[in-house]
Amino acid sequence: MQSLSRAQARRIAVAAQGFLDPRHATPDLRTLGRTVRRTGVLQIDSVNVLQRAHYMPLFSRMGPYDTGLLDRASGRAPRRLVEYWAHVAAFMPVDLWPHMQHRMRHYREGGHPWMDGRNSSLADSLMAELRERGRRTARDLDDGLPRLKQHWGWNWSEAKKELECLFLAGEVAVAGRTPQFERLYDLPERVIPRAVLAQPVPTDAEAHRELVRRAAVSHGVATARDLRDYYRMHHSQSGPAIESLVEEGELVEVTVEGRPGYYLHRDARIPRRVEARALLSPFDPLVWERGRTEALFDFFYRIEIYVPEHKRVHGYYVLPFLLGDRIVGRVDLKADRRAGILRVHAAYAEPGAPAETAEQLALELHSLAGWLGLADISVASRGDLSAALRAEVRTADAAS
Repeated sequence: MQSLSRAQARRIAVAAQGFLDPRHATPDLRTLGRTVRRTGVLQIDSVNVLQRAHYMPLFSRMGPYDTGLLDRASGRAPRRLVEYWAHVAAFMPVDLWPHMQHRMRHYREGGHPWMDGRNSSLADSLMAELRERGRRTARDLDDGLPRLKQHWGWNWSEAKKELECLFLAGEVAVAGRTPQFERLYDLPERVIPRAVLAQPVPTDAEAHRELVRRAAVSHGVATARDLRDYYRMHHSQSGPAIESLVEEGELVEVTVEGRPGYYLHRDARIPRRVEARALLSPFDPLVWERGRTEALFDFFYRIEIYVPEHKRVHGYYVLPFLLGDRIVGRVDLKADRRAGILRVHAAYAEPGAPAETAEQLALELHSLAGWLGLADISVASRGDLSAALRAEVRTADAAS
């Protein structure tokens, strides 16, 4: 059985996620498409302290880019990406739609906590409104529906809940987002390309294999748990799929530092060196499975957004800093748009971080600030890396 060192496994993981792809001077839709083929999905989250979560992994891999590219790819025909509960709420390549039909059927037949006490007359009214009026937000539909209290009591949240149930079941699709980040719902045939809708629906086993295969491509090397988590599968779905892919030779069983239970995708690159430099969103696929992040990168990471302020260790919105094949630091960031400042509330170095960490982090912060349209960077005094980082930011400012 092939044995990998932890450093090799890290380099495989970083390469699989697209950090070795050369950055284009001006990223375009082809660049975006290549990047999403690496990540598989882009998790969506509404927190906008720095930048919404789905935009950040693209910046981390592509560098400064026009965020309108993602809006265009997901909101205009012919769509390249579409929203669904692929990991959690996420953008996924539109060709995954048929492979999510088993999940949609599960929600239609088995329900969801949101679906308790569903109102069929409300669902019918919502579908009729979408059919007649086209893409609409829940707020639009709430304003337009018949005001019949016996149906749903004028309760906007009930309309929104019903739309989310229809979305989970695949009976409606998301056609885009408003500037206020509200979903625009529409009929699937108006959102999903006709050629995709015309494809035969895979069997459950075929869909499970495809999801595990894509997870393996995006991970490069992974445990069964990692592969299962990527598309939030049940072990009864992922287990047989993994076995099948091993039998066919697409997945190869390997050890990492002598530990069994890892699977290497046969096409994964095993680079000798990685030159990556990136700030990672808390929702970046490279770090979203915390056990994997600890096992490969020896990096303990938790999102502290939901932790009371007095219990936070590193800050509110903390981004790991990837340098080479290691995570060497973390920074608590906020985009102060009114003042035009990228605020670094805290900066920390990881044990063994190289001497150039502060310098390289300052360069990446300048790139991030420019992308966000922020003119200045302010580094607070919290954290063992803050003083060195502040000095490097000043040096970079003077050089520019």
